[in-house]
Amino acid sequence: MEAPPLERKLAAILAADIEGYSRLMNADEEQTLATLTSHRTIIDGLIESAHGEIFGTAGDSVLAEFPSIVHAFNCAIAIQQAMWRANRPLADKHKMYFRIGINVGDVLVKDGDIFGDGVNIAARLEGLADAGGICVTRGVRDHLRDRVDTTFEDLGEHQVKNISRPLRVFRVLFDPQSEPSPSAELTSVQHPERSSWVDQTLPEDQDKDEARRVEVAFWEAVQESDDPAEYLLYLKRYPAGEFAELAAARVAQGGSGAGEPGIEVSFWETVRDTGNAEMIEAYLSKYPTGQFVELAKILLADIHAK
Repeated sequence: MEAPPLERKLAAILAADIEGYSRLMNADEEQTLATLTSHRTIIDGLIESAHGEIFGTAGDSVLAEFPSIVHAFNCAIAIQQAMWRANRPLADKHKMYFRIGINVGDVLVKDGDIFGDGVNIAARLEGLADAGGICVTRGVRDHLRDRVDTTFEDLGEHQVKNISRPLRVFRVLFDPQSEPSPSAELTSVQHPERSSWVDQTLPEDQDKDEARRVEVAFWEAVQESDDPAEYLLYLKRYPAGEFAELAAARVAQGGSGAGEPGIEVSFWETVRDTGNAEMIEAYLSKYPTGQFVELAKILLADIHAK
């Protein structure tokens, strides 16, 4: 049986886990499971109200995808504030605190689950967060900086497991005792397609400034990457975008994964689907003996003949 195809997309990812979960289970397994069930009911409801989709809930962890960074961020704040309230009636030894990491990045979707560096980075950020705290990447901070009334503390660069390049990490400074409000500053929650930079489709001649802002934020999130796959993702979403030529050039220059066969295939699929002569020439320049050279030449000739 043929394996189901992998879907690649850009997503806002929230990863959370419980600080000291093993210690809590060892001390009082029954009470810990009861508290976890109660807390998870609250968390799952907040994620759903923020239009998030839960993908992983193994043990003490939560993995969710959101239609925009703002949705993920506001949901994370609301979760931590709700957990502060839920913990208040509990004895100190039974209090349960979550750590949250938020990333925006490339993910692979297969069989109803998500994988890839985008997910892994969110999980590593979660591990850097304090109990009851939130950590985000620079790309997330840059996107949110002018859109939320929150301060970010720069924690510098961190080298984390299974991620080739250092991560610039920021701690979110917020008041955990404030009233949870996952919909705060989310005037577009009722119309998530308008706020999503993953599936956003703006009407022609309408909201052009917003469309450009989304594209620029997308580019800022990937522009310092050395992974060609991230530039391919930009090109797939914005084949005629403001940074398309630069993105194609960076794919052609290569990166940490440039020698992998999958990179060539992904690049070719993006090039083929756009029908853009400059991008086809970029493919031929990068892969002069590649497996799609003849097809590229035929496609290029057809374009020039029109």
